[in-house]
Amino acid sequence: MTQSLIVGLWLVLAAVAANLPWLTERWWFVIARPDRRAKPFWLRLIEWGLLYGLIIGIGLGLEYKATGAMHERDWEFYTVTLCLFAVSALPGFIYRYQLRRLLEQAGRTCTQRTE
Repeated sequence: MTQSLIVGLWLVLAAVAANLPWLTERWWFVIARPDRRAKPFWLRLIEWGLLYGLIIGIGLGLEYKATGAMHERDWEFYTVTLCLFAVSALPGFIYRYQLRRLLEQAGRTCTQRTE
């Protein structure tokens, strides 16, 4: 595989990982809650942070495999990548907390009109 293809796949993986906590109700993506309640916001944030760390780790591993060395990074790198990860999570966040509610309200008003 070429290096640009690997980077492209890593970016797609990062965008998918950024949205996962907002799109699933399972804890840690495996454990279903027995009471079928929604996952709390703080747990979604913890999962999101862990996925950020996983994506950074995968990226560092890919860099080492491709170049054979690790380049020095300061705090600015991690700040910028965290902000990009947050921007990538925006579609899932909007779907979870705004769009779903609007769609449910629209569904209720459509059923009320037909009755």
